[in-house]
Formats: sequence, structure tokens, C-alpha cells
Amino acid sequence: MKSFIVNKDQDGKHVVRAAIMEFPMLTAGQLQKALKHKDIRVDGKKVSSDVQVSCGQEIEVWLPDSVFEKTEKKDLPVKDAYKVVAETDDLLLVNKSQGIPVHGGKGVGEVNLIDIVRKDTRNRDMDLCHRIDMNTGGIVMMAKNKAALEDAIKLFKEDLLIKRYRCLVLGVPSEGQNVICEDDAIMKEVSAFLEKSGNGVYIHDIEQKGDLPITSRYRIINVYKGVGPDGADVADIEVELVTGRMHQIRAQFAHMGYPIIGDGNYGRNKVNTYFKSLQGGKVRYQQLFATTLILRKIPKDNRHHALSGRKFSIEPRYDVKIRG
Repeated sequence: MKSFIVNKDQDGKHVVRAAIMEFPMLTAGQLQKALKHKDIRVDGKKVSSDVQVSCGQEIEVWLPDSVFEKTEKKDLPVKDAYKVVAETDDLLLVNKSQGIPVHGGKGVGEVNLIDIVRKDTRNRDMDLCHRIDMNTGGIVMMAKNKAALEDAIKLFKEDLLIKRYRCLVLGVPSEGQNVICEDDAIMKEVSAFLEKSGNGVYIHDIEQKGDLPITSRYRIINVYKGVGPDGADVADIEVELVTGRMHQIRAQFAHMGYPIIGDGNYGRNKVNTYFKSLQGGKVRYQQLFATTLILRKIPKDNRHHALSGRKFSIEPRYDVKIRG
């Protein structure tokens, strides 16, 4: 999903035309189909016809990210796709660059992480143990053979892995109750309910039918005072997933009022366009990175038992010029 605020040039146009003016990679056919499925919203309300829109209204187009990226995404050079974080006889941990999918699929281009790693290692049996979003950077675990993959998947299914992320958000969150984490880190814990809807999710404070419970923990790493639009602060936060739902961090913190900078789905267009990348252009990706994996006590019958208690971390590679 991407959203925009109707400007003076789009004022009085119908929603399909306004959306094409904002996102020239989209076609009228795609947008008409989106209307039919009620995947376009005007000021939060679903619309099914090509209504006229006015300056200041917010338009949400609920289409997959890949549709918007077909013409604006540039494949990263293969050499920049990842860096090795750690390696064992059975596992490979890499730091994936933003903008590259972990595997192939419709609408994501030919370049993907697993194919690159298989080629580099000359190991066609290399496989993904888990996934992270294309536009999220950070640690990805891979297995070198089928037996290693099966035991690695058990680590995720049996909750033997703690996953933490770093992100830049608008504002400084303070909600939640203090908790002591497994490694004695003190974080605040926040819970809500998640509704899946097409290619996105909605967060509710009160459970509704079909919702899934979600819980995250977070702590403030740094605060950049007054660097956002209208003098807003920006916080660098670390988030630990207690549950691991679709788009959980992005959607939950946006719902709380702290959108991730650069997030085209759950963020705010005004915020995203305010910030610039380190190269001076627009911020291309959500400023979200999978930065830490902590392994709990692993049973002796699991071939990854020797990794019990190990912690693997990287630093986030934020691409935001902080104004000061």
C-alpha cells in the first residue's frame, strides 16, 4: 500500500487519474480493478467507484509494493546484495541489503538473495530458514543442507530464537510496561490485535472477530531532537518481537503514532518526503533492519545445539540525512 495527499494539480480529478499522476507506474486498468475490490480508500473510507477528489484528501492505494516498484526499483549489484555475518558447518548468516527479495517471485525481478548465495557458495542445497521483507535489511539465516534446514526451522517453530530489529520512527514512544528480557535488557512491552486485510494489516486496540494478538517490546537507543517536520523528534529504537505477525512492527508502531521513516505502506507521505537520503534523493526504503538473533537453549538432539546462548548482531545501515 502507498498513500498520498491530493495536491492542487490533482484537485477536482477523479481518484484513478489522481493516483496515476502520483504513481505513473500504475495503469488505469490496475486502479479500476482495485476500485472493484475496494482496495482504494479516500480519507480512510473504501470506495468502489471513480469518485472525484479534493485538495487535502488522503488517498490510500492498497496494491502490493512490487506493483509500485516495477519501474522505480533498480536491481542492486550482485556484489552489494549481502555480507556474511557468521558461518558454521551447517548454517550461513548474512546481512541482506535493502531492496532485494530473499527469493524469486512474481513482480520482484530476477535478482534475489538465495539465488545469489547459491551461486556464490556453489551450493544448490542452500535454503532460507526464514524470510524478511524485500525492503527490510538485516540478518537472514540460511541452511546448507536439508537436515540443517529441518533443525533450523524447529528453532523458529519452538520459539528458540529471539529476533530484534532497529528502526527510525517519528516521535519518541513511551507506552507500555517495563519488562526484563531474557538477556536482562529492560524494554517496554506493548500489545494489540492485528487484522489481515489483503496485502496489508490493520491494528486494533480492542479485539475484533478474526484478529490475531500481537506483542512487541522496545527500548529507545537514541533521540534526535527537533529534526522532523514541524520540529518533531525522531527516535532510533530497538524492537523485540514476542509474536511475529505480518508487518507487525511497521503497522503496530504506526498505529501507536510513531511511523517508521520511509515506510510507504503504514507511514505518512508528508514525513517520508520531508527526509532525504544520505545521497540527497528521496528515502527509498523503510528504515527498518533485522539486527539481532539470540539463540535460547537448544536441545541436544538438534544439530545446532552448539549455538545455544549465542548472539549475532549487526548495525543498521540507515539511509536518512538527519537535519540539524
